[in-house]
Amino acid sequence: MYSDNGDNGMGLKHKKYVYVERSDGAYVKVRVLKSRQEDETKYIVVGPKVNKPPSNATIISESQLPDAVKTKLYEV
Repeated sequence: MYSDNGDNGMGLKHKKYVYVERSDGAYVKVRVLKSRQEDETKYIVVGPKVNKPPSNATIISESQLPDAVKTKLYEV
């Protein structure tokens, strides 16, 4: 059975989701919309905040994100 958080236990849905490493060492799950060209609308923070991301997850640094998205990382 599939969970509502977007991953099916066997991966992260064709690289639609990445985990972003925050400056405090926590990770937040973010949806990447590849069809959008604007950086601010391309990323949707879905959470949750975790201390250890899945081993098969793609991890990016928060410095790679626009400022508007960075602030949303800390609202989770």
